[in-house]
Amino acid sequence: MTRPADVTATSSPGTAPDRPAPAAGPVKTGGAARPRREIPYALFLVPGGLLLLAVIIVPFVMNAAISLTEWPGVGDPKFVGLDNYTELAGDAEFWASFRHNIAVTLAMAVIPTFIGLVLAAGLFDYIGKRFGPRTAAFLRACIYLPQVLPIAVAGIVWSWILAPEDGALNALLGGVGLESLQQDWLGDPGRALYSVMGVMVWVQIGFPLVIFMSGLQRVDPALYEAAEIDGASWWRRFWHVTIPQIRPEIFVSLLWCTIASLKAFAFIYVLTKGGPGGATSVPSYYSFENFFDNTRVGYGAAVATVLALIIIALTVVFLRRQSKGEEG
Repeated sequence: MTRPADVTATSSPGTAPDRPAPAAGPVKTGGAARPRREIPYALFLVPGGLLLLAVIIVPFVMNAAISLTEWPGVGDPKFVGLDNYTELAGDAEFWASFRHNIAVTLAMAVIPTFIGLVLAAGLFDYIGKRFGPRTAAFLRACIYLPQVLPIAVAGIVWSWILAPEDGALNALLGGVGLESLQQDWLGDPGRALYSVMGVMVWVQIGFPLVIFMSGLQRVDPALYEAAEIDGASWWRRFWHVTIPQIRPEIFVSLLWCTIASLKAFAFIYVLTKGGPGGATSVPSYYSFENFFDNTRVGYGAAVATVLALIIIALTVVFLRRQSKGEEG
């Protein structure tokens, strides 16, 4: 009789005793491991650099070279040095177009940025909280819609609306008994520029609105809650919380819209063609006019070169102000 203490565990016949599993070691392959080659970051800049060279730098240098010549567009250009720039400095029509461009900048950059900022804060802080984010997104899309419309289509529609005889605006004024306010909106030299500015404001509001609403997404809600607990009104929260927090977006909006205003051409061409009597001419259209209508390619190139230098200078100023603001 076997006692329990004498019972010992034995392995069954044909089976090996349990052994600890061997530690996992490095897997050897047939060949030696090759070191991973790192690609220099400079190679990633080559496509963008080539595109910048082909699309911007080379055309700008060619345009600057043509501006030093007198050339009708055919034949050999005649080198005249800085004569085109000397003439441009005393050209009253160019300076008048530049003054018009200041008004266009007001309509495409300053006014849309301010209105877009107020609308974005209202949609985000009021409409989104009371009626839901879908309602705010729908209204944002409606306001942004003019940005995606073809400029030629929008310009033709507005020329119908502002037509003096059977335009929708004059018909509406006549229908509500305000016949005294009916005007030739695009044919009167004293009102044509303001009419074009109104159309540009309508088109441009959607761009800063989208930028500001995206910027408001990163603002800490605790700042609004703290201001609301302290009894701050909506306008005080907007002035002391919203504007300081999305200052980078404000700089971006002003920069992009200012550059777009300096290049404004399509609406001027579609609505007024610089008229009546040059009342809506801007430097970009004045350059086009000298290029194709007056066949003064060298002079038109001089106007385009000056405009490009102004855009570069404004861009540098905006970027420096933005960097100083971020450091502060």
